Amino acid sequence: MRKYYKMISSLTVIFPIFNEEKRLRQGIKKIQSIISKNKKIKIEIIFVNDGSKDGSKYIASKFIKSFKKRNARIKLINLKKNFGKGAALKKGILQSKSKWTLTADIDMSVSLNQVFRWFNSNLITKNNFIYFGSRELKSSKVKTKFYRRFLGLVFRFFTKLFLNINLKDTQCGYKLYYTKYAKKIFSKLKSERFEHDLEIVMLAQLQGLTVKELPVNWEHKSGSKINILLDSFKMFLGVLKIFFNYKLIK
Repeated sequence: MRKYYKMISSLTVIFPIFNEEKRLRQGIKKIQSIISKNKKIKIEIIFVNDGSKDGSKYIASKFIKSFKKRNARIKLINLKKNFGKGAALKKGILQSKSKWTLTADIDMSVSLNQVFRWFNSNLITKNNFIYFGSRELKSSKVKTKFYRRFLGLVFRFFTKLFLNINLKDTQCGYKLYYTKYAKKIFSKLKSERFEHDLEIVMLAQLQGLTVKELPVNWEHKSGSKINILLDSFKMFLGVLKIFFNYKLIK
């Protein structure tokens, strides 16, 4: 087995948070475990509170205060209002101080250990690649609800039809970047909500970077805020927005 800590050396993990008090405590426990088991890696944790109205800010602040004595590389960024996941990730990534940056969801639908398995399996081969966790690869293990599968198929159809994006899964929140290139992409990112993942692909292509899909073990967690009708409509509008911004101006 490869010693992944020699290849990673330092890793920033960005967690966008919006009204996640019910899942945040459990996520924090898993973060603590990962940090304690990987002491040879300089791990930085950045929570981006995207205008939460519940107790998310308080819970994250309390964790940081109690844990900072042992690990100073933990911070909380508070946005004044809910801008959207794309905007939250942009704020976090532009402050990353590590060699690699991982974006993940606080519900831990994909374990933080997944990135270490990628390195150990020789799946991370080049730093000018962007690595998307993909739930649609045959080697991925996925436990999910039907409506999520349906939304994924709808979104995939639209992205292929309008943007000619041939990726199987652009919407999984688990993504790994070489920080140097992540900052180049996110500094130009304009999308703040559903469509930000698509704009990442478009910006990567414009900068000569390759997006590579990697397998994940993904499990649906309770507490999802997805509205199948409303979010399907928003996805469609997001695809059209990217189409007009990137395809028609060429």
